[in-house]
Amino acid sequence: MNGSTTWTRRVAPIRVFLRTEAGSAGVLVAAIVVAMIWANVADGSYESFWHTDLSIHLGDMSVELTVREWVNSGLMTLFFLVVGLEARREFDLGDLRDRRRFILPAAAGIAGMILPVSIFLAINHGGPGTAGWGVAMSTDTALALGLLALVGKRVPDQARLFLVTVSVVDDLVALIVIAVAYTDEISPMPLLVAVILFGITIVMGRLKVRSGYAYVPFGIAIWGAMLASGIDPVVAGLALGLTAAAYTPDRGALEQASDQFRSFREQPTPELARFARVTLVQTLSPNDRLQRTYQGWSSYLIVPLFGLANAGISIDAHFLRTAVTSPVTIGVFLAYVLGKPIAVTGVSALIAVVTKGRIRPGVGWASVLGSGTIAGIGFTVSFLIAALAFEGPMLAEAKLGVLAAAVAASVLTWAEFRITFMLPKAKRAVALLGDADQLIDLIPEVDEERDHVRGPSDASVTLVEYGDFQCPYCGRAEPIVREVLNDIDLRFVWRNLPLTDVHPQAQTAAQAAEAAGLQGKYWEMHDLLLANQDKLRIMDLLGYARQLDLDTERFHADMMQPTCTDRIAGDVESADLSGVSGTPTFFINGRRHYGAYDVHTLKEAIRLARVRAKIAEKRR
Repeated sequence: MNGSTTWTRRVAPIRVFLRTEAGSAGVLVAAIVVAMIWANVADGSYESFWHTDLSIHLGDMSVELTVREWVNSGLMTLFFLVVGLEARREFDLGDLRDRRRFILPAAAGIAGMILPVSIFLAINHGGPGTAGWGVAMSTDTALALGLLALVGKRVPDQARLFLVTVSVVDDLVALIVIAVAYTDEISPMPLLVAVILFGITIVMGRLKVRSGYAYVPFGIAIWGAMLASGIDPVVAGLALGLTAAAYTPDRGALEQASDQFRSFREQPTPELARFARVTLVQTLSPNDRLQRTYQGWSSYLIVPLFGLANAGISIDAHFLRTAVTSPVTIGVFLAYVLGKPIAVTGVSALIAVVTKGRIRPGVGWASVLGSGTIAGIGFTVSFLIAALAFEGPMLAEAKLGVLAAAVAASVLTWAEFRITFMLPKAKRAVALLGDADQLIDLIPEVDEERDHVRGPSDASVTLVEYGDFQCPYCGRAEPIVREVLNDIDLRFVWRNLPLTDVHPQAQTAAQAAEAAGLQGKYWEMHDLLLANQDKLRIMDLLGYARQLDLDTERFHADMMQPTCTDRIAGDVESADLSGVSGTPTFFINGRRHYGAYDVHTLKEAIRLARVRAKIAEKRR
């Protein structure tokens, strides 16, 4: 109802995730400021509060943790669950479905940990701070994305996606480091129980157990078993998130949901209402359902609460004099501010050179460098490891190094993108977007001998719409598409996707348009049908044929011929192959357009596609 493509939040929540993380960054920064103030003005109450014991007893079993440990090891498990969900979605639906595209950011992520750790160890070699080497390696996804949105507002989404991939690799390796290097003693039996329970959840997924409630006891049990094993249980959150499959709603499942709703409409009983609700929810992937449940809580409550519980440092003149010369503070600061951008950019360039460009970033080099500098923001995992490795003054020094590096990384990123935006337009586009080939979502590609095309055949941008003549959203999109078509370098294609389970007259309307096309009046009939969506009965269609001076007898006969029905069936098949389940759905130069389809958004997406097309043409 708000001018967004159907299934926007279900198909491409990575963009919703980016916006959510950007919005929550302000809340997180506010929590850090409050923690700093609290730690410095409340005379010890900050530490005493977070060290308060909070235990849960169930018969002979009990879990006894401090309030801070409940936040760090309990609530943060849900944060890493969301991170795992985002990573899995990119593998299933995003650019990483081409597995080759994972190689470069994965290598950059690993190098972006090895080099900073090496810098930290070189500075702390032989000193008591050596044990904290893990503090200097992991990027904070939430804070880095949020601050990137603030300091680089015109940075393309692809740069943010590159950063997400790099930081997810960071998080995965960092959690393994926590499990291996920062665990004093591992109890094998609870760990074995956790692995078995984890295996059961995977089997349940393969057996298509869709109820989220069925997984809750297993998730809690896995968390408890990991805690008992001695390994930080946040590892369980990331692992569970990575197992949650992501997929677009199946059209057959949607039609079944429509049938259930119609049954409820005819006989509104509580039982049919429950069936309708369950059927509707189950059309969504487990990944989507989990993300819709936990993403907001993670971004706006859990991560800020983690910041409030861990960022407080009591600062005075003596502490500052000690900290600014401390190898721990200097090591953490330089590891993030220098090590991250050098590693991310250097390894990306090295891989591109070694593979002779076959594997290269999906963004421009300015975006790669900006991702490297903003990756110098460590917070969540850094503070988790710092709490495991240090205590007392050294813990405060490590935290100060992380916070100072976050400020410096933000400034460097702002300066880098500021310089980039001062470049000439063509060079700026290449620097930000790169010249890598884009993955194509549209199957099959546009064929002017088969498809209905409006606009010049040599246009640099092609806009494809899968539409339903009875769909009210398609009717609302029509004047927007008309305005966009004022662009003389744009080609428009309409493909039929009649949703007959909810729009019973859509199929005959599509047949009418195809029949009119056989007499050279396809687009005239197309426009009439969208202008009269509430009048699509057969007599109305015959009236439109007369209005267009068509041979009505031939028109009526052609509507039922295989020439028309097979063409519509071909469009529906192409929609299924392209992952389209609702209308209107747009593709721009073969790439699916997610989100709003207002004039401004569509024009901006078309402009960006034209820039990419020009870059690709120059490269060829």
